Amino acid sequence: MTDSSITQGAHHIGLTVPDLADTRAFFIDSLGFSQVGEVPDYPAVFLSDGTLMLTLWQAPDPEKAVPFDRKNNIGLHHFALTVADGEALDALYQKLDTTQGVDVEFAPEPLGGGATRHMMCFIPGGIRMELIAPAG
Repeated sequence: MTDSSITQGAHHIGLTVPDLADTRAFFIDSLGFSQVGEVPDYPAVFLSDGTLMLTLWQAPDPEKAVPFDRKNNIGLHHFALTVADGEALDALYQKLDTTQGVDVEFAPEPLGGGATRHMMCFIPGGIRMELIAPAG
């Protein structure tokens, strides 16, 4: 961050999902997020990992909703979350590789030829998520 930055990091990421219950369960059960609020009439749930908040909204008509297409839609290409280290990334890969509704795009590998490692997957509902383990 430079001295001229006006913003100070992400407050939250909002995602529209086809099945609110499934996506909520994924973040809580697979990634250890906690639910910190909800608006049942919206419907939306608010989840946090202690640093970042996610807002998940239910698509009003999932059958008519346009699926995520990172190459042809303007907007979100993917979102990335940091994990503690390479060991945590490897363990998470093993878990997500067998988690229903998750499609692993690629297993942990070096990012840009450096010591930082990452993996990509599609979470339930088809949104692309990257997990990054910083070097050392």
